[in-house]
Amino acid sequence: MARSRVATRTVAFPGHSGAILSGRLDHAPQSAFAYAVFAHCFTCTKDVLAAVRVGQALAGRGIAVLRFDFTGLGTSGGDFGSTSFSTNVEDLVCAADYLRSAYQAPRLLVGHSLGGAAVLAAAASIPEAAAVATIGAPSDPGHLRHLLAGAVGEIEARGEAEVRVGTKSVSVGRGLLADISEQRLLQAVTALRRPLLVFHSPEDRVVTIEHARHIYQAARHPKSFISLDGADHLLSRAEDARYVAELLAVWAARYLASRLS
Repeated sequence: MARSRVATRTVAFPGHSGAILSGRLDHAPQSAFAYAVFAHCFTCTKDVLAAVRVGQALAGRGIAVLRFDFTGLGTSGGDFGSTSFSTNVEDLVCAADYLRSAYQAPRLLVGHSLGGAAVLAAAASIPEAAAVATIGAPSDPGHLRHLLAGAVGEIEARGEAEVRVGTKSVSVGRGLLADISEQRLLQAVTALRRPLLVFHSPEDRVVTIEHARHIYQAARHPKSFISLDGADHLLSRAEDARYVAELLAVWAARYLASRLS
């Protein structure tokens, strides 16, 4: 498939709480034949390397991609400490609403890590979405407790705590713990009734490959699984992100309104 030069436009729109969310729209100079939303990983931003590389690679193949910061992260407004998995899902629906009003509704939803779980949950509220793809996604948002294990006691006792995730510290509230314990994501996967592509690395040490198995087994056909052999959870290597984008673009072409050129 021929690639086109890609431009990036800064955009902004209100999120679930009314706070303004910051986004970037990767697109080719000519009109895109389809639009997508990319949901980043937990405490990441729209500018994490995986989001940038996948977004720009898809844009070069005619799929414009909106990647944005969830409430309270990156350059988006709002308080991260008051957010939860459910508010992430609401922010995704707001992103789709923005694309629908400003350009066209997203036909493809892509999510990385917890963002992958969020797009699975959000799909039912975005009727135009023709296909969904996840990258290293947990099958249960409750998996997040594993990352927060050292702070769970303090969060439950005090209502919030500073938690170090990767290289950054964030304030996590009690509401997040309560919310993830109530999620029934695999039920949403079974009810998805949209083509699903699951990317996962057997070497993923953050979200193990068993999560991909649970998602794949819960989903109805058409569904596909692609193993990201040798890749880490964050797709730190450029070649891994390009591989995901290239295969995703070919797969999505079967389900979107037009064919890739």
